[in-house]
Formats: sequence, structure tokens, C-alpha cells
Amino acid sequence: MKTATTVSDSKLMRRVKLRKRWNEQKYLFLMILPCLAYYFIFHYMPMYGVIIAFKKFDMVKGIMGSSWVGLDNFVRFFEGPYAFRLIKNTLLLSIYNLIFYFPIPIIFALFLNEVKNKWFKKAVQTVSYLPHFVSVVIVVGMLQSMLSPSTGIINRVITSMGGEAINFFMQPNWFRTLYISSTIWQEFGWGSIIYLAALSSVDAGLYEAAHLDGAGRFRCMWHITLPAISPTIITLLILKVGNLLTVGYEKVIMMYNPGIYETADIISSYVYRVGVSQANYSFGTAVGLMNSIVSMLLILITNTVSKKLTETSLW
Repeated sequence: MKTATTVSDSKLMRRVKLRKRWNEQKYLFLMILPCLAYYFIFHYMPMYGVIIAFKKFDMVKGIMGSSWVGLDNFVRFFEGPYAFRLIKNTLLLSIYNLIFYFPIPIIFALFLNEVKNKWFKKAVQTVSYLPHFVSVVIVVGMLQSMLSPSTGIINRVITSMGGEAINFFMQPNWFRTLYISSTIWQEFGWGSIIYLAALSSVDAGLYEAAHLDGAGRFRCMWHITLPAISPTIITLLILKVGNLLTVGYEKVIMMYNPGIYETADIISSYVYRVGVSQANYSFGTAVGLMNSIVSMLLILITNTVSKKLTETSLW
């Protein structure tokens, strides 16, 4: 009887605590509902359509009426002539982006944090954020205008120095350079926001104590600032590694042409070109599903390694 009463009392206390928490935070929970509804409608409900990756999809018969083909669509991709090229191009573009882009927002945030003039600091922040809000279409248009072989300012400088004009958008070797450099210009300011937010939480007393011990700015940056924001850096690195095979197709499609498929054609652009443009939905879904599964495995592996080495992880 005593045990039963104790269990009953603990359940009652749990209910009271839940009711109290609901009464205190009910408006916060209600504010979350639109986000949950958005993810449920636009992210979870469409997962039903993933099964067409294992079917020969017929729009007339519908998803359930289409015939099953098992793993044929996956086998078709890996046995096709473009699988190696697509995976190689996607990986190289992601790795170059990780090497050249990922450190820049961190460095920018560290140096901007050292600026004491508030007006200048805000002005630099605003100027660096603005390119993020520029449409990718406009960014690519600016690149094409600047690099035009006949009227572009870059080629004018080259020809004025005695060189020959270069058709950058028709040269396979230039694609990755143009893609990464334009990404850095457009996103480094926006990418620094989360690091600046992390820097604002660092205890100012640590810097004062370090200055009393004779430490300069760079020593403070190395021994105080970087360790303080390292969990944020590692978390974002895990997410970045998890997306090694996930490169957006929008900018790629606007920049590439059949002449530079050798370096520009990636998995997502291939899915769009073959799966959507050619109405081969089952094949496109299979390639996209394979890409998503690999990305999930990369996140799990990177998260596990990070947890063991640095004790920082996503969960």
C-alpha cells in the first residue's frame, strides 16, 4: 500500500509540475506551433513521396499505382557514365568551400570584435551583411558583367597589359574559383553573425586579468577568445561536414553550360537536369535520397568523432 501511494503521489506531483510549466510558458508553446506546422507540412508530409525512388513512377497511375523496381534506379546511377564525375565535383566544391570559406567568418568576427569604435564596427557589420540579401541571380549577373571577354573590367585590364581576353565562363578550370570566391564575398559577413553573438558572451573579466598579466591582443585572442567560441565553431563544422555532398544547384545552374560540365556538373544540378527537366522523377528521387542518406551518415560520424575528441556534439 505504501509503495502504491508513493507512486500515485509522484504521478500527481509530475502532473502538477507539468500544469504549472504549461501555465507559465503556454504562450511560448503557442508561438512554436506555426514552426512545427511548417516543418510537418513542408518537410515531413512530402517524405511520403520518397517511395517513388523504388518505383517506375507514372503520373497517370500515381505513387501507389506505379510498379516497383526495387534498387534499379540506384544501380542505374552508379553504373552510369557520370556517377564518378558528379561525386568528385560535388566533393571538391564542398571541400574547397570548407577550406577557403569556413575560416573567413571566424577570422572576420575575431578582428571585428577587437574594434572599439562602435560606429565604425556597426558600419562594417552592415556593409558585410548586405551582400547576403542580394539575389544569386544578381550575383551571377555581376560576375558575367565583370568577366565578359569583350566588355568586362577584368578582361580590359588583362588586354591593356598585353594579355589575351579570357572567357572565364567557358573555361572548366575557372568554375570552382568563381563559385567559391563569389560565395565568400556574398556570405562571409552573414556567416560571422553567430560567431559575434558567441563572442558577446565571453566574460570581460578574463581579458582584464590577461592584460594585467601582460598579455597582448593576439595572446588574448588565442588563449581566451578562440577557446570560448570553440563549441560554436565545432558545432558548425559538424553541420558543414555533414553537407559535403549537399551543394545547392541554383548558382551552379546559372553559371554552368555544357562546355564546363567536366568541373561544374554536381549531384544536385544533375538531379534537376535529369529528374525535373526530363521528367525522370523516380531516378532523380533515388539520387537525391542517396545523397541525403550519405549526408546523415556523415553528420553521425562527425558528431561521434567530435564528442570523443572535444566533448562537443550536436546531442
